Amino acid sequence: MLRVVAYVCALLALAHGQTTNVNQCTFHSGPLPIHTYIEGCVTPPCVFPQGQDAVVNIKFRAPRAVQSMTTHATAFLSIIPIIYPLGEAAQTCNYLTNSSCPLEEGEEVQYSLNMFIEPAFPVGTSLPIEFRIVDDNNNNLVCIRVPIRIAPPVSSNMLAGPAAEV
Repeated sequence: MLRVVAYVCALLALAHGQTTNVNQCTFHSGPLPIHTYIEGCVTPPCVFPQGQDAVVNIKFRAPRAVQSMTTHATAFLSIIPIIYPLGEAAQTCNYLTNSSCPLEEGEEVQYSLNMFIEPAFPVGTSLPIEFRIVDDNNNNLVCIRVPIRIAPPVSSNMLAGPAAEV
């Protein structure tokens, strides 16, 4: 159910034209996508609370026929690249919202990545992260770079709102 809500939110964000300002990758190569929206972030650094999913919505065009795709995330602590394991979320084809693999050349697809922010990441950490999507031959299809900042977990009390007075 949560995945359906994320997909609907992604589609609504794309339909309303919200765009997150992302940069061309500097460590990896690959073109920018047609559109990127990171939920809750228009102007980076994007704030990612511990213990929650960061949701990255990407719309791109397949530059060639593609059988399968994998998403990679690389964070940069100073100049040191740190690969962030995405687990099952790395299987890009499983998270396309308007299509499925294989893709035809020129096909426009929408993809939604849910990346869990581990509680072990220190609050206040600021660093750039690159998200790239590669095909089954490990050729880059798309790559974005965005600065992020790790925030404390969102309290469940804050989500519930103020207590009702009796």
